[in-house]
Amino acid sequence: MTRRSYLTLYRYVGEEIALSFVISFLFFFVIFLINQFLLLAEQILSKRAPLFDVILLIIYALPSIVAISVPFASLAAALMSITRLSSDNEFLAFQAGGISLLHAFLPMVVFGLLLSSVSFVANDYFLPLGTLNFAKLYRQILYTTPEIELESYAIKEYQNTILIPGKVNQSHIDDLLIIEETEEGTRILQAREGDIVPGRNEKTALALELHDVFLSLVKREGDYEYSSAETLTYTILVKDINIALRNPGPREMSSVDVYRVMKEREQVLEQKRRSHEKERDDLRRSVSSLYLTTLSLSNESIRSRFLGNLRSSLQRLREKERIRIEDRTLQIYTLEFHKKFSIPFSCIPFVLLAIAIGLFNLKGGRAAGFGIGIFLSIVYWGMLVAGQMLGLRTSFSPSLAMWVPNIIISLVALTLFLIRQVRR
Repeated sequence: MTRRSYLTLYRYVGEEIALSFVISFLFFFVIFLINQFLLLAEQILSKRAPLFDVILLIIYALPSIVAISVPFASLAAALMSITRLSSDNEFLAFQAGGISLLHAFLPMVVFGLLLSSVSFVANDYFLPLGTLNFAKLYRQILYTTPEIELESYAIKEYQNTILIPGKVNQSHIDDLLIIEETEEGTRILQAREGDIVPGRNEKTALALELHDVFLSLVKREGDYEYSSAETLTYTILVKDINIALRNPGPREMSSVDVYRVMKEREQVLEQKRRSHEKERDDLRRSVSSLYLTTLSLSNESIRSRFLGNLRSSLQRLREKERIRIEDRTLQIYTLEFHKKFSIPFSCIPFVLLAIAIGLFNLKGGRAAGFGIGIFLSIVYWGMLVAGQMLGLRTSFSPSLAMWVPNIIISLVALTLFLIRQVRR
């Protein structure tokens, strides 16, 4: 075949998979979008927040939806294309015309690489950007619609604080009761009324300007303290409020930033481990020296006292040896770092698996391919969740845990290729 003929073939197969991708992407995109909209509708829209702001929040959440939709859509699209071409015997026609199936599948592999890049960019660049704008807009919505965070006569619990407001009318609150658990004891704050105002810095989500305030502190020793004030400013910190306003975690950070934090925490962990090993070695030497000293003693009373010290030192040594110096935060960052690559680049093993399945001349057209794609997407998602739990709750490598699903998909594809080769 001429070069022009191959270009015609590539264009034909490329158009086929592009159409299938649009259909499958819209399916996954709409499902995740509806889920996001329902969450926002329950949290924000039901509290009469401006509709335009809610739409903006959804737009800022789109990168995360795109990042997860693209890999699954690539699998379904490849299967839809292959089953359609296979059911119409077009692969047989290609082979009869002297065209290798490698040339027929080449556009799908290229398409998978392209989709992996798109998914990675959405996850690594647009997701952190969208998260920052999401948090900024959410904070603005809180100022204009404080009912999102504080509802009339509804108890609001934070980490160590309980807020019980009376009537909430826009930014005005009547009869507010705040109960705090502190190191000193239980602090109870009562205010006749208050107004919600913007926080003074990024760490403060909201501030309450309270009037006619009465404070009481019940100390743990049983003592009491009372005080009153005409006005008092009470701040609600970002870290205590809705999760949308908290500092971005590794999922919402770029891979470069996550990697930087990983290296910093690895250095700190290494220092802690060296310090722990030094303390353990010093304790071992101390036990050894104490043991030799005890053996050399002839006085029974002194020897008995040294034996007691030896038992105590041995117990401390056993406890020291049982301690494992780990950093759970480092595990989370390592897992999320590799997750940023494993999910976007799952498009490649997905496409290879679809090609391997297509070699078995499946019938049923696009509908059959789409059904198989949905099933395999669910299986992959289950493996991903299992890998995440394995990487966080066990000693299993977090980095390997995130790549295991891709490895399994690739091995299944390779097995199908070998089976097909043997049958030929």
